[in-house]
Amino acid sequence: MMFGNGRKFRTQCLLAAVCFFLVFISQPASAGSIVGWGSQVVGVDLSAGFNAISAGLGHSLGLKQDGSIVAWGDNYCGQCDIPSSNSDFIAISAGEGYSLVLKADGSIVAWGANWYGQCDIPEPNSSFTAIAAGRFHSLGLKADGSIVAWGYNDDGQCDIPEPNSGFIAISAGENHSLGLKADGSIIAWGDNDHGQCDIHEPNSGFIAVAAGRFHSLGLKADGSIVAWGYNDVGQCDIPEPNSGFIAISAGGAHSLGLKADGSLFAWGWNGYGQCDIPEPNSGLTAIAAGWGYNLCLKQDGSIVAWGLNNYGQCDVPAPNIGFTAIAAGSFHSLGLKEDGSVAAWGWNFFGQCDIPEPDRGFIAISAAGEYSLGLKADGSIIAWGYNDDGQCDIPEPNSGFIAISAGGDHSLGLKADGSIVAWGANWYGQCNIPEPNSGFAAIDAGGGHSLSLKQDGSLVAWGSNYYGQCDIPEPNSGFAAISAGRHYSLGLKTDGSLVAWGENNHGQCDIPEPNSDFIAISAGTYHSLGLKSDGSLVAWGRNWYGECDVPEPNSGFTAIAAGAYHSLAIKKEILSPIKVQMKFTPQALNLSSKGKWVKAHFVLPEGFSVEDVDANTPAVIEPFGAESYKIKVLLNDEGLVRVEATFRRSDLCSAITVYDQNIELKVTGLLTTGQQFYGTDTIRIINNKFEQLAVLSSYWLQTDCDKPHWCDGADLNRDSVVNFLDFALLDP
Repeated sequence: MMFGNGRKFRTQCLLAAVCFFLVFISQPASAGSIVGWGSQVVGVDLSAGFNAISAGLGHSLGLKQDGSIVAWGDNYCGQCDIPSSNSDFIAISAGEGYSLVLKADGSIVAWGANWYGQCDIPEPNSSFTAIAAGRFHSLGLKADGSIVAWGYNDDGQCDIPEPNSGFIAISAGENHSLGLKADGSIIAWGDNDHGQCDIHEPNSGFIAVAAGRFHSLGLKADGSIVAWGYNDVGQCDIPEPNSGFIAISAGGAHSLGLKADGSLFAWGWNGYGQCDIPEPNSGLTAIAAGWGYNLCLKQDGSIVAWGLNNYGQCDVPAPNIGFTAIAAGSFHSLGLKEDGSVAAWGWNFFGQCDIPEPDRGFIAISAAGEYSLGLKADGSIIAWGYNDDGQCDIPEPNSGFIAISAGGDHSLGLKADGSIVAWGANWYGQCNIPEPNSGFAAIDAGGGHSLSLKQDGSLVAWGSNYYGQCDIPEPNSGFAAISAGRHYSLGLKTDGSLVAWGENNHGQCDIPEPNSDFIAISAGTYHSLGLKSDGSLVAWGRNWYGECDVPEPNSGFTAIAAGAYHSLAIKKEILSPIKVQMKFTPQALNLSSKGKWVKAHFVLPEGFSVEDVDANTPAVIEPFGAESYKIKVLLNDEGLVRVEATFRRSDLCSAITVYDQNIELKVTGLLTTGQQFYGTDTIRIINNKFEQLAVLSSYWLQTDCDKPHWCDGADLNRDSVVNFLDFALLDP
């Protein structure tokens, strides 16, 4: 369902590994939001809130204004798995396969590849003010101006020259290091095979440094740039006019320079379009050059990315909202929007992410190894991507479909009459639907087998059965949902328990306890996902790429999809409540009053319409939970939306036991988007009986309260004294 056939899949993995090696060695040197984890990390909204960026070999880091970090792109070594305490960060640096970040307390946190100890921060881990991640080595600048280096050191890139003091900035290249001194001079050490450590004279007046793969950049105080080192593709040829620059960044074999007017210059190797700056080329505030791609931070806090995107390091859909369904292929992902459009991201070698036009009217999606299926509202199917086995050739008549499933190299379609249509590879008989071909309610295509759910709750399976993936366990009844993995199957029972059978070499069939309360399932290549009724996720099976590491908080999930090496989930959007003006009428309630209603009057901010308010959901008074009897929505004289929530007076009077003082109450209402609005106001409960008691108590203490003195009104039994007998005459 999310993967290629075994033989082809292994071949593609080998090709991918070879291609990666060639890219790195031979080339001149991100009704709800989606959360993704594993090797194809997605779900990153780059639209706002960032104040720093860093580009690595195949992954990217973004530092938010609230001190949290967002990571996306290649996650082979867990370099995008941000630690759970994702807060208080002040600086970021992305290396090859690992991430380096600086905390506000001066300590460094590192994660990802640690083959050479590049993530082993030396003690004491404190007083750091800047960080730099190279290929396999790391640098940290201390508050006293000294540098600490650790990790790979075969070229002396961690051997800081003496005197190790007076440094104000650092930068780490592939195998060389740069340090900027307070006097404006640069110190360089490490690999110098291409002259990347031979600083041009005069070595003074520098205010910033940047180390690339085999070249170096220095920014002068007069706004000019100096470059030295390897220049085979022009990475050291600074464009004219060489002035007005305020920031620099060196990539694998290209360079970036940011001008004071917010425009960007790029030069050097352009094999991935990394020097083709997107328009408008303005409003930029920070730059980061990676190994064939770039990140830029805009004034509005959004990020722009372009260039090499082999791991999705540039291609993150935004805004990351409004998704209703998801599907995960081997290396690509699909998301279905509320408006019927489809978003696709990830590996696109076979065009599996090129959604055919018109991109509207979709009601279901399915992604497999290297191709995609989309079901239209008119019952027709659209297919795109890899088609060597005919898995994208939908049989005629292409109509009347109500469900789809993309498998390893074959596809299934369920018709409204309960019959199944199958097409594509049929090496194992996975397209030979058993008779009678009727009464089916659900379908799912695996690596080489097919799984179906009958309307009576029983299952039918056919195709490859080498691992027993078609041997449905007894009793074959009471099933509510199915999911076919590469060589195994999952079934969800109506009682919320799961059944798994087939290949189990990675524990993908070992359902965690308690095996209950499941409402949805998804089977990947070697890992499984289960969605619980409380909105939490359970993952089990192979976890080489973090595909089973469910991100925290593990709550609020509504849909799941397991791919070959990654996982997707839709998260329920939790929108912050909007505080608005509100007033109670009346603002004082007398317990002896005959009035029936209390009204809370809201005025919503400009931009809302009457249709935005959910008048069918009662407003609620906190803290005691009284619900409104009715809600009226209209416009006031200024054209603003006015909401009138009517409450029973008796509900308030019975709940509030504090009398004769103002009590602040909060009233919440609901918008049609699910977002709450609320207001606060004070109200007062007046109890006449209590007032009489207070008066009587006061008079009782008077020694000169004799008839016909001023306290005569408190003498209820008219015996010329105010005493206990008068209290007894109060209304019960």
